[in-house]
Amino acid sequence: MSEKPWAGRFTQPTDQFVEEFTASIDFDKRLYRYDIQGSIAHARMLAKQQIITEEDATTIIAGLEAILKDIEAGEFEFKVSLEDIHMNIEARLIERVGPVGGKLHTARSRNDQVALDIRLYLRDELRQIRQYLDCLQEALLGQAEKNLGVIMPGYTHLQTAQPVLFSHHMMAYYEMFCRDAGRLDDLARRVNIMPLGAGALAGTTFPIDREYVAEQLGFDGVTRNSLDSVSDRDFALEFCAAGSILMMHLSRLSEELILWSSADFNFIELTDAFCTGSSIMPQKKNPDVPELVRGKSGRVYGNLMSLLTLMKSLPLAYNKDMQEDKEPLFDTIDTVKGSLKIFADMIAQMGVKAEPMRIAAARGFSTATDVADYVVRKGLPFRQAHEVVGKTVRYCIEHKKEIEELTLEEFRIFSDLIGEDIYDYVTLDASVNARRATGGTAREAVEREIQRARKARNEQ
Repeated sequence: MSEKPWAGRFTQPTDQFVEEFTASIDFDKRLYRYDIQGSIAHARMLAKQQIITEEDATTIIAGLEAILKDIEAGEFEFKVSLEDIHMNIEARLIERVGPVGGKLHTARSRNDQVALDIRLYLRDELRQIRQYLDCLQEALLGQAEKNLGVIMPGYTHLQTAQPVLFSHHMMAYYEMFCRDAGRLDDLARRVNIMPLGAGALAGTTFPIDREYVAEQLGFDGVTRNSLDSVSDRDFALEFCAAGSILMMHLSRLSEELILWSSADFNFIELTDAFCTGSSIMPQKKNPDVPELVRGKSGRVYGNLMSLLTLMKSLPLAYNKDMQEDKEPLFDTIDTVKGSLKIFADMIAQMGVKAEPMRIAAARGFSTATDVADYVVRKGLPFRQAHEVVGKTVRYCIEHKKEIEELTLEEFRIFSDLIGEDIYDYVTLDASVNARRATGGTAREAVEREIQRARKARNEQ
């Protein structure tokens, strides 16, 4: 019998380069465990429905379990001539147990088989990614708890804007990653629907029990349309989209860590384990990990665009183009997992330099808005208050002073509404702690958010 399961229709062997060009075994072999898992469940169902005998099913399952051990022991030869993981395993099964192994493919197609394998694989990878994301959130929360009270400059346009707590800044990323976690959890529900039983595109004439297979494999249900089951990869696209957003958040945090660790900022210290040196400049300590994660966000975006472009013009049902779905998906999974794992450890070990942050926060007139709010409370409309403080800042620049260094007489040049109590509003601590509303940067507001986050994590 030919190695090719479809060779009966053909009179010529496949061109060797065509064989290599069209094969997917080099990358889809990572699906081996899921292919065998799905095949065992399928064999049990075939026996239950009396499509094959119990004896045949027992023989097939024993053969599949032996093949699994061979693969994990590194004793399995993957052949390009057999195209993909499905045919590599099936050929070895027939070789091991004889013609009865050929009964396994009854009532299924490689089309619904691969759709099953990818869902099983992605389901497990989502669990792992969520664990790594959880570790990163724990690291951010730990830094927020440990450094509560540390004041840093907040920026807009990368210009000093208003002072904020460093803990508030860490909790901003915590919230972003909460939404990332929510997207992944929501996706996991859509991934966990079983496509096996759709056949090539139209279902099967055999009396299969799809719900029984779904139950064995831990799926929440079965797909409802055979054409849709084998021809869409929106769950893979959705993962790549969620992964792209997550990587964007990591990239933004990377950019800040790169800036903060520079001599010009000097806000943080990344441990040596996450940095490298220069081959020519002995003084250098380069933040390679955040730089590389920032760069890797681009490849994840590219994977999303690759999959979108791949799927955009495909007619129903399966097309060979869809073989190209795996590499972008696999690469996105690997990149997101690696980035999260390394970031969680790096953030947990990061040193925070409170004094340079506070000094920087005191520069750049970061409490100017507090002066404007002060005169508004004294009765001046905000637009007039904005102009008053703008002129005050210009005066400070011309006289090389910070706002809190102005005398009361200097303040009153610009508004006679300003009194002695102005100095209660223009310090960094006063500015920060005045913003007590939910979501603000006041210590008590940030403490509430940390406690809320900690409580939610303890209840998980």
